[in-house]
Amino acid sequence: MSEPVIKCENVYKIFGANAEKMLQDSNGKVDAKTFQENGCIVGVNNASFEVSKGEMLVVMGLSGSGKSTLLRCISRLTDATGGKIFIEGQDLLQLNNKDLIDLRRNKMGMVFQSFALLPHKTVVENIAFPLQIKGVKTEESINKAMDMVKLVGLDGRENYFPRELSGGQQQRVGIARSLAVEPDIWFLDEPFSALDPLIRKEMQDEFLRLQDKLQKTIMFITHDFDEALKLADRIAIMKDGIIEQLDTPANIVLNPATEYVRKFTEEVPREKVLLIKDVMDLSKDDLGDLKVSKDEIIENVAEKILTQEKSVAVVDNNNKIIGSINPTKIINTVFGGRKNNN
Repeated sequence: MSEPVIKCENVYKIFGANAEKMLQDSNGKVDAKTFQENGCIVGVNNASFEVSKGEMLVVMGLSGSGKSTLLRCISRLTDATGGKIFIEGQDLLQLNNKDLIDLRRNKMGMVFQSFALLPHKTVVENIAFPLQIKGVKTEESINKAMDMVKLVGLDGRENYFPRELSGGQQQRVGIARSLAVEPDIWFLDEPFSALDPLIRKEMQDEFLRLQDKLQKTIMFITHDFDEALKLADRIAIMKDGIIEQLDTPANIVLNPATEYVRKFTEEVPREKVLLIKDVMDLSKDDLGDLKVSKDEIIENVAEKILTQEKSVAVVDNNNKIIGSINPTKIINTVFGGRKNNN
């Protein structure tokens, strides 16, 4: 198996004058309340995980859960108090300033909630700006920026100034600017949360289209569970600096690891999230004529399955039967996990 692009081992971020000493004395057992009583705030508490090449890991949690602090540690905008962080095998915490700047300029792209566009520069000039900082010649940087304009669907607006753009268009400029340097790793901290719901949905769709094309390694921060479910290969749910669960969207919905995660997931419309393969049985006996793909979202085929008397065959990409799904299983999956609101 290839080396992970991002690897965190027992990462802590504790704010406060005596944070390092308290962490040393705690032997890795950090109790947020005790630390707080001693004038320290625990931002990230013993985070260990890996992100593979081309994977999108969505980190979510409520405000103050530590998700943005974790991202800042991994991009080293903030220095971790303890633990190890590796980017493509390089020990991030051992890099000197010059190597860190090189790594950020050449490997990392960052998009934040605030667009931070330069108001006196046009769309294309804003996108070309990080390339020019890297020393790319003006003509080449403008050509590259124009490619990015097309990629994010802003053709015809390349000479607009930020004030002439909507919020969604400004966010596209921010995304294009971070992509212009062709980063391998892309950090996005609540990039769509300032947008209204309709534009937000458009941006999520656009983002998935870009990722399908570019296959970046991504850490994406959000407090919106629906957004996480839509975008993520895996989701990490944080609370009080601790990663409560890191798993696929389906496993988080079907098998919440803690009471906190269960509460997060109990209102999720499962049929919109889960695929047939997430709930199918391996049995291939007594099947009817209907076949459904393992990769279908349950919502799209539930009605067909519920009209069947027998179990329905589940097929893979080669139309080979790999399991079955019973109408009763659909009913239990859709309604069994819901909280009774009567």
